[in-house]
Amino acid sequence: MTTNWRKFGTLTLVILLVLTAAGCSKGPVSGGKKLVVGTDTSFVPFEFLNKDTGKYEGFDMDLWAAVAKELNMPYELKPMDFNGLIPALQSGTIDVALAGMTIKDERKEKVDFADPYYDAGLLVLVRADNTDITGVKDLQGKVVATKSGTTSFDYAKALKDVKVVKPFPNIDGAYMELINKGVDAVIFDSPNVLYFARTTGQGKVKPVGELLEGQQYGIAFPKGSALVQKVNPALEALMSNGTYDTIYEKWFGQKPEKHPKK
Repeated sequence: MTTNWRKFGTLTLVILLVLTAAGCSKGPVSGGKKLVVGTDTSFVPFEFLNKDTGKYEGFDMDLWAAVAKELNMPYELKPMDFNGLIPALQSGTIDVALAGMTIKDERKEKVDFADPYYDAGLLVLVRADNTDITGVKDLQGKVVATKSGTTSFDYAKALKDVKVVKPFPNIDGAYMELINKGVDAVIFDSPNVLYFARTTGQGKVKPVGELLEGQQYGIAFPKGSALVQKVNPALEALMSNGTYDTIYEKWFGQKPEKHPKK
């Protein structure tokens, strides 16, 4: 009887030690669950499919990979249309939305955002030979293209005296419409406009005027998600240790003048 109790006590001690060790180990922030990260992979240079490698690349992709590494957080990407991201967060289809999404009050009513990670704005893009449009003030009576469901579309629709605003599901369609003379101008997010103007659109289009509507991009989560309070310190760490600057310089050719503020 005594021997049996000793064996039982030893076994109990072993079990307690194993459980304690498991509790002390640093496991994934997501509790071992692989997070589903929704993204619109048509927003160069933030997220896009590299047809040569078959992999998704871009500023957002690199930044999220760094955040996930900081938090020891496994994830998988789920490409989808931009307009479907917030509904997918609300329905629980995805855990995170990362797609150069502008933080605005209307969206904050539906989802939670982590701290801003990129400062941007809007720019007007015209054909390279255009001399009539030098900024947003010259868009009266013009046909303007942009991407549907974005702050660019909201801004364009609010402009007085614009003849027509043509929304496209993909901004590449708006750019091609401009080059093919189907519209007079495009209004869209400044980093994407600038990237297109110095790559595919070089010699065909040019940005004009000043930066419009100062904006900030944020990573979105379902309302009440505990991930927000975990991702914020990770973003702060990446900005402090130089990782953010390295990623920024890789995609925009220079280090940021300043880091985004809350």
